[in-house]
Amino acid sequence: MRSERKLDHIRHALNHSEGPVHYFDEVDIVHRSLAKLDWEQLDISVQLGELNVSSPLFVNAMTGGGGEKTKEINRKLAEIAGEKNIAMAVGSQMAAIKDKEERKTYEVVREVNPDGIIFANVGSEATWEEAEVAIEMLRADALQIHLNTVQEVVMPEGDRDFSFRIENIRRVISESPVPVIVKEVGFGMSGETVKELQELGCRYVDVGGKGGTNFSKVENERRDNSMDSFHSWGIPTPVSILHSLEAEHIIASGGIRSGVDGAKALVLGAKAFGMAGPLLKTLMEDGEPALRGKIDLIHHELKSVMMILGCETVEQLKGKPYILHGETKNWISQKGV
Repeated sequence: MRSERKLDHIRHALNHSEGPVHYFDEVDIVHRSLAKLDWEQLDISVQLGELNVSSPLFVNAMTGGGGEKTKEINRKLAEIAGEKNIAMAVGSQMAAIKDKEERKTYEVVREVNPDGIIFANVGSEATWEEAEVAIEMLRADALQIHLNTVQEVVMPEGDRDFSFRIENIRRVISESPVPVIVKEVGFGMSGETVKELQELGCRYVDVGGKGGTNFSKVENERRDNSMDSFHSWGIPTPVSILHSLEAEHIIASGGIRSGVDGAKALVLGAKAFGMAGPLLKTLMEDGEPALRGKIDLIHHELKSVMMILGCETVEQLKGKPYILHGETKNWISQKGV
């Protein structure tokens, strides 16, 4: 059943919330010793196209469609997102589109966070009519379309026909009354992919790079014969950001563990950053107070980097000097930016 699969994903994702390599450790920001700002001057609000958000951090897509357990997770995440005034994306709503009984596991997000910025979420298999249902279900401020080809081919019961998906994406983008964010789920985006998406009318990309939750590992936990050759597949998140610089609005996710990692993503060219696995792990293992504290710490770390680099606004972080090393440097030296 789809709901059982959702619960499997949560269980396995908690065990695979970080990759073996922390790619943001391969990005060093060049330090500045002379500080010039007052802490009260620091402004972390962001204008992300049509979306005016109070922080570049948002709760990225995690769950829904798994009955009462996922409803309760989404309720807690939405309540805390509302308290901390950060945006939140729900997990794929395809389950609720196919089974109306599952809608409550998503609708609770808007019920407990009536004024927050909420992203709906569908797969690229969704028609415009299905995407419209997802948007209306949450009175969403934006819509994520997730690209998960690797996950689908490794998933035992995954989709095998992708021939209609590009046209679906084009139609949803052209019809949607809210911004459409096309996102990867942990395997990264190449510059070529970003150009193709731009040709479809896409203005927002979430690069969803390698380094965070590994959905090859998650799905292989559910297979009898493991396709573990795909465990190392993908493009690291810092590389994906640098390869996506032609996109109008870049969102970073995948392996971001802290406010410092988020600041590094912003230095490389992202306008916002999403976190999923680390936030879910904190909530499930340590509870709601710990998650509130983690979000506060992420914001404190982000502002600390801004103070060190002399950036009064988040936008001023972009393009600050940095050094790459390790696998990230190898990618850029061989494939360029």
